[in-house]
Amino acid sequence: MSVTAALSVPEVLPRLHELTVVDVRTPGEFASGHLPGAVNVPLDRVGRSLPDLRQASARKPLLVVCASGARAENAVAVLASHGVDAAVLTGGTAAWSAGGHRLDHPDGRPRAVWAMERQVRFSAGALVLLGLVLGLVAHPSFQLLSAGVAGGLVFSALSNTCGMAVVLGRLPFNRREGAGPAR
Repeated sequence: MSVTAALSVPEVLPRLHELTVVDVRTPGEFASGHLPGAVNVPLDRVGRSLPDLRQASARKPLLVVCASGARAENAVAVLASHGVDAAVLTGGTAAWSAGGHRLDHPDGRPRAVWAMERQVRFSAGALVLLGLVLGLVAHPSFQLLSAGVAGGLVFSALSNTCGMAVVLGRLPFNRREGAGPAR
């Protein structure tokens, strides 16, 4: 059975048992709730997990999931560039949950972790405000912090990557409890 490039929640629901679900969110986000049977391969580890993902796709079609679909699309592009077919769940776990479908939690208990996009928006906004305030009260050169964040956001949009998300993903609350440092 072939899998198209994007599948909606109603399309996935009856076929969930036929798919290998790969969640590319951070381990902390994954622990806050994921599709039943999903395995966690954070986006920054997809390249290193290619052999395992290729084997998994030979057994069952891959469905790649994240919070909203953006990171999943990036992961599917990486997989496609290495000849591995996969589909994206349109709307991600947010759409799955909004449809009233069950999310699994490790150890049966959810962890409260903000979605990565929310963490990035908060961090970027806080750094811009910090640069502006310090520029007013301490020294005008602190406004360069705000300019640097703005430049990073523009680069992020143009390259469809996010360095801030990579850095935030390495923080302890974005990793599994008891997990070692990200490699």
